Amino acid sequence: MTKLWGGRFAKNTDIMVEEFTSSISFDNRLYKEDIAGSIAHAKMLAKCGIISDEDTKIIIDGLNGILADIEAGNFTFEIALEDIHMNIEKRLTERIGPVGGKLHTARSRNDQVALDTHMYLKREIVNIGQLLSDLLAALLETAEKNRDVIMPGYTHLQRAQPILFAHHMLAYFFMLVRDFGRLKGVWERSDIMPLGAGALAGTTFPIDRHFVANELKFGAVYDNSLDAVSDRDYMLEFLSFSSILMMHLSRLSEEIILWSSAEFQFIELDDAHCTGSSIMPQKKNPDVAELVRGKTGRVFGHLMALLTVAKGLPLAYNKDLQEDKEGLFDTIDTVKFSLSIYASMLRGIKVNGTKMLNTLRQDFSNATDMADYLVKKGLPFRQAHEVVGKSVRYCIETGKTLTDLSLDEFKEFSPLFADDILDAITIETCVAARNSYGGTSPEQVELAIGRGHSILKEQYYQLDTYRKNII
Repeated sequence: MTKLWGGRFAKNTDIMVEEFTSSISFDNRLYKEDIAGSIAHAKMLAKCGIISDEDTKIIIDGLNGILADIEAGNFTFEIALEDIHMNIEKRLTERIGPVGGKLHTARSRNDQVALDTHMYLKREIVNIGQLLSDLLAALLETAEKNRDVIMPGYTHLQRAQPILFAHHMLAYFFMLVRDFGRLKGVWERSDIMPLGAGALAGTTFPIDRHFVANELKFGAVYDNSLDAVSDRDYMLEFLSFSSILMMHLSRLSEEIILWSSAEFQFIELDDAHCTGSSIMPQKKNPDVAELVRGKTGRVFGHLMALLTVAKGLPLAYNKDLQEDKEGLFDTIDTVKFSLSIYASMLRGIKVNGTKMLNTLRQDFSNATDMADYLVKKGLPFRQAHEVVGKSVRYCIETGKTLTDLSLDEFKEFSPLFADDILDAITIETCVAARNSYGGTSPEQVELAIGRGHSILKEQYYQLDTYRKNII
């Protein structure tokens, strides 16, 4: 097959080289962006008097016909044509004749592919932002539905202090809110228009880059042509956002896996989100949480791969940059699937509040509150810490909990203990007493839920704004 760039060459491309250098197997998903960018480019060429209005109309009609063919499944992508750009351009020329060759005036595949990926990522940012917001809504719903459930809070995976289950869910809510903030940053860097940079140095034609940016709903235009065709920062930022997001989901997955085990029995996952064993009939495996945890490493790998590809590249474009897309596309697919299935899984969880509370009543999670009690009676905290530590050791040796001790036993450790000590260290009191801003008390959790709803409302408004600025 004669290449569109073949004038310089005396020999045909080796078939293995064609297969090795081709990207059509994965960049065919950019067809909408490629056609939209070409239509805007054609309009600009006519506006600037570079091609005629008649030629522009023929080109645009031809491109719309190709779009209809692709979406109807009547388009065959050819490896010999390398990429989405050349596949569409070749078909356009076949469809409308030599006038199709005018479309590539004042542009290069370098700025064309940069344009396509910017437009594609903008669209997927909106899709992912919507899924992320839905997961945030699911976390809020889970917190509200179980607002009175008390559970053990952990440090070092050892029981530490009692907290509300809703407080635990809200911790992940606010983690993911930060992720949404990072996604907004990715949008800002993706919303820059590179077309018109040419291969690297701009073009000799009197083009209007800002007209194209307006047609394609970009908020800014690259200020430097070299930067425009070589920049992959916006992809790296997206992969970084995705890696942190998946890390957060992986942490929650680890807890869901633990909590649903027979050893914890804190929650039960819905049957629809679990699988069984081929040999052990009793098994109910938390496969969704495990797979999200596993896919996190996959997303991390794509971030490291693109960082490694980009780290040694001189300006401007290098073929190495073709390696940017497969990892990006796979990350987008992985994140979207993980977010959508996770929201559904969360909404199906049954929380065993009785088990959680009974667990707390058998341990020493109220020890800090016992020390705080003594501090409020005037004892320095370090001395109070020692008194309670000795009390805990005594309880362990005698098979008791702190609430099992009599007043006489308390007074053996400190004369400051009085009749109100048992009320001060009940699990419910321990939770309610932590009423500092952001704490686990019911009052603070209700305020946090309210803030959560306000944040979600703002996020949906932001997404609506973004949605109006994609093609």
